Order: sequence, then structure tokens, then C-alpha cells
Amino acid sequence: MTASLRSQVFEFDEVEHQWIPMPDGVRLAARIWLPRESGPMPAILEYIPYRKRDMVRARDERNHPHFAANGYACIRVDMRGSGDSEGHMPDMYSDDELADARHVIDWIAAQSWCDGKVGMFGTSWGGTASMQAAVNAPRALKAVIANCATTDRFEDDIHWMGGCLLTDSFEWGATLPAILAAPPDAATVGPGWMETWRKRLDRLSFPLSAWISHQTRRAYWRHGSVTFSTNDLSCPILAIGGWADRYSNSVIGLVRARPDLCHGIVGPWGHHYPDHGEPGPAMSFQDVALTWWDHWLKDAPMPDWPRLRLWQRAFDAPADRIAARAGRWVSTGADNADATETVLFPGEAGLSRQTGPGATLSVPADPQHGTCAGDTGYFGRVGGLPLDQSPDDARALCFDTEALETEILLVGHAEFHCDILRDMAQAQLVCRLCEVDPNGRSNLVTRQVINLRRDETLDGDARFAPGQTARQRLRFPSTAYRFSKGNRIRLCIAASYWPLVWPAPRQASMLVDTTHARLVLPCPSDISPAEDLPPPRCLPLEPSWESRSDGPLCRESGKTAEGESYHLWRQPWSTTRFPEFGLSFSSTAELKCTTSTEDHAIQKCAVSVVYEIERPDGTARIESNLLGQAHPDGLSAALELDAHWNGEVMAERSWKCGPGK
Repeated sequence: MTASLRSQVFEFDEVEHQWIPMPDGVRLAARIWLPRESGPMPAILEYIPYRKRDMVRARDERNHPHFAANGYACIRVDMRGSGDSEGHMPDMYSDDELADARHVIDWIAAQSWCDGKVGMFGTSWGGTASMQAAVNAPRALKAVIANCATTDRFEDDIHWMGGCLLTDSFEWGATLPAILAAPPDAATVGPGWMETWRKRLDRLSFPLSAWISHQTRRAYWRHGSVTFSTNDLSCPILAIGGWADRYSNSVIGLVRARPDLCHGIVGPWGHHYPDHGEPGPAMSFQDVALTWWDHWLKDAPMPDWPRLRLWQRAFDAPADRIAARAGRWVSTGADNADATETVLFPGEAGLSRQTGPGATLSVPADPQHGTCAGDTGYFGRVGGLPLDQSPDDARALCFDTEALETEILLVGHAEFHCDILRDMAQAQLVCRLCEVDPNGRSNLVTRQVINLRRDETLDGDARFAPGQTARQRLRFPSTAYRFSKGNRIRLCIAASYWPLVWPAPRQASMLVDTTHARLVLPCPSDISPAEDLPPPRCLPLEPSWESRSDGPLCRESGKTAEGESYHLWRQPWSTTRFPEFGLSFSSTAELKCTTSTEDHAIQKCAVSVVYEIERPDGTARIESNLLGQAHPDGLSAALELDAHWNGEVMAERSWKCGPGK
């Protein structure tokens, strides 16, 4: 894949604030960059709820000015109910949000400075919104770039994994209301900003209640999940992901579903734009994007890009933070029909290429399994990578190969098939695939958790009869990995994964029958080495902001005074200041998960988020505190949110869901 580093050609003008009217009278706020003396030009849209005026202003200025300097009109829009925009946001991906995107695209195409061609891009929510807009796309939408986006809101998003609730839901459940509770800016919105803010605070909602109550992949989660609408995609998509981010699972699936429209890149990084990708090697997102836009929006020749370009990882010494991953870039087509498979059979002697006598083995139920899991990578924090898996391996049922005589390649979805015997319907099956070096260091390759109560579709319940075995197929998230000669492959099986995954209410007794069990490692037959991607550049050339922090992110584990086991991370107070406007955005956050070492069913997850916005006319402070905890009859969550202006209380809101609400 060739994408040359691009010079900045055009000077451009910036419009700090522009209203875009919606058919229902709500106005959305936009920031616009327009190249000078270029006539009507293609336009590029980014559409997100993350406050164009302050919260992600610095990130916006890495992308939009550079695109504008290369001949594109760039438009950054706050979604309704967020930032400087009017209206109300009740939940993610509401009907209004999806419709607004299409109206914004039509509005852009009708402007005198636009030639009628529009591209759309974004990361995370913005990437997902871009793919959603590509379903039966408006006529003006010609191409999309979706970075760290999800096509399946239930299985590959921040909320659930294999039908099991992720504790990340609690962090996002505290964070999103705090973002939406922050005020619009008087300098851009005008004297009506306070009235808009009061209305926003009065209508503020608690989406976590819906996220934890919809426990199967039915209509609520299918809404906005592009994986169920791939036949209706109607414009080209470049999907970009990173292996340290679970959203990357969407890339291969999307390209294989629509190879006529989609290309994919998956690097080693986490939940970031890949010019700031960590672990590295990072890539110049801006230059890859311009190559894509030039073809689809300016009719430049299409480069000879492979359908899929993947960073194929190799063994790294596990660590919380890794600057650059071991591995190499490889390419493959979208057709997986001719994939080769390495099949390994677990038994009492370990993992082998030969079948052996079956055995019925107990699956450990150690509530501390998961201590070495690291983060899921959703929030783009530095570090949080999976640690040496050896302590967790000791808490699990493990099957090892002998030292490998040749390397084994895995590209795609590994699968584990087995028979499970358990004493209750609801139970968690946790599988980890690791590589172990001669020194005994265990490196996590991929992992999956499934709620055995659900069927394979995750739409409903599976048949269950106590005392009878049930055939299970566990499909790992997609990955690209090279197991090295001399190392061992290890398959680990356990019954819980705290604190990454909220445990089942009661711990099931579980056995695995290996008689028909097998581990399948696929690899496409056309896999081949690929060129390196262009290295990242430092953008913008002259930053408009200053950043400072009270210290690095802190992670720790231990015991509380009451004897509970805890895991926490804490982001110290950090500030981004924009001197031109006398404006600054500051934040701090903390998450702490605790569990009883004696009672598996006693867990708590506490989240605290604080935002402070200083401007010439005053200071806004938003404090959001959430507590999720287990009860004998289920899970409850309570959120307390306070909004202040110049030290005075503007709103005190509280919500509860679950038992005793």
C-alpha cells in the first residue's frame, strides 16, 4: 500500500462556528475549514458528540487543517444534544442521530463551496456513524473511512462480549452523561447558551439502564449494527482498526462481507487514530486518508491496495506498555475459501496434532482469574496491555503443545470446539490462547468469553438439561499472529474473567469433555509480506494548545482494609489550554473494581469522572459518580451527576436501575 507524505498546498480560512438547520428546527453546530481560491471542492465530514470547541479540539486540528490544505472543505459537527449543538441525545445511535447525519451530508453538498461530493470519517463513535451513513447512502456520500468502529453493537462494542457484560459499560455509563451535561460555549452559541444548557440538563438521560437491561442481541442492539445491513452498503469503506482494541474484530468481517466495496487495515495499536497509534508501529492516518479521498472524491487513480493489510504480531515480552510490537505487515484478499487450518486436539497430555483418549476435566472457578487481563483498549489510554499470563494460567485448565518445530500462522478467527457439562444454565466459559516462550513467559494472543446460557446467535437461550453435555463452539475475535519455532501454544479454559467481565450471579460447577474437542487455527493461502505504511508525522505544524498533567496514569491491584480484592486505574488531573480563546478543558477519572475473596457473587464497580471547562465568562464543572454492584437477585447501578457554574449548582441528577431502584 503506497501513500506518500503530502505537502500542504492550499491556504485556508476557518469558520469557528456555523449553524446547520435540521428539518425539525434543531440547529447543529459545525466548525469549518475552507481552502482559498480553489472553487467548488469535495468535502469531508466528521460527525461526533465530543465537543468541537474544547474536548477534542486538539485532535480535530491534527486532521481537518491538513485535509483542507490539500484541497478539501472540512466540516466537524457536534451531534444533537452535545457540545454547541441544540436538541437532546437520549442514547447512542438514536433515530434522530442517524437522520441528522444524512441531512448534514445533503446540506454540505448544497453549499456553493462544495462540488457535490462528500466523504465522511471518524474514530470510534464517529467511525461507526460513518459506516451507518453508508447504508443506502445519500447520493452525495461517495466514500467513508471508519477507524476503530464497530459493525456489531452487541458483540464488538463497549457493552457485551459473548453475551457477558463488560465492566467497561460502567465507565462509559458514567462518562457519556458527563460529556452531554457540559454546556455550550457563549462565544460561539451566543446569549442563548444558558437556556440551551438548562434544557439539556433537564432532559439528561441514563443510557446505562438500557445497555444492561437488553441482554440479548435483538432489536435494540441490531439497530445501527451494520453487520446486519451489509447488503445495503452503497459506498466504499476503508475500515481501520488495531489489535489492542476489540473494535478491530469488525474489520475483517466487513471486508469479507463486502469485498466489492471495502478495504481494511489492522495495525498493532489500540483505540486511537493510528498516527498516535500505540503500540507501534504507527502510521500516517492523514496521508493514507488523502490517498483514499483523492481517488473517490477527486478521481485520482486507485492505488494497488490489498483488500486486507494486517500487522501480523509475533511474541513480545508481556508488559503494561509496549512502544513497538514485534511482527510484520502482511496482506491477503477477502476470500477465505482456500484457507489452510492447523488443528490441535486437547487432552490429558496437552495440545497435539493427533487425537488421543478423551478425558473429562474440571474447569477451575477461581474468582481471581482475569487479574492479568489488562484493558479492552476502548478508551485509548496508554498502557493497559495484557500482562504475563502465567498467574492467570495457574488459575485455569491449560493445554500446551510441545515446543514448536516450525512456526504456525494464525490469520482470522480461531475456533475452539468442546463438550461442556455444567450444573446450571447460566455460566461463563472463558478461553485464552497464549504463546509461551522457553523462559515460561505467557503472551496473550486472543481471548473470548461466552455466556453458556445464550445460543450461538446471542438472540435467545440455548437448550439446557442438568447433567447432560452440550456441544460448544467458541469463536475467538479475529487476529493475525505468528507462533514462533521453539515456543509453545497454550489453550486456557476458566469459568470467570474478573474484572474485565461481570461475573455470573452464581458460580456454576463445570466440566469439559475433550473426547471431541479441537482448536482450529486458520490462515489464508494467499497471505504474503506487505510494504510498510507511511510513518506518522507531527501535526499540526503549529499547535494552538498547551497540555499539562499532574502525573502519569496509575494502575494498581491489592487488598482493601476489609480484605476485598481490588483493581483500579486513575487518570490524574490533565488540562488542555487554548490561549487564543482563554479556554481550557480539564479532566480526571478513576475506576475501581472490588470483589470478595470469599463470596464470588459480591462485586462492585465504582467510576468517577470530572470535567472542568474554564472560559472568559466563567467555569463549568461536571462531576459524575457511578456505582454498579451485585445483589442476590441481580445487578444494580446508580449514577449521581452534579453540574456547577462558577461554583453554583446548576443541576443535581440521580438515576438508579436494577433491584431496589
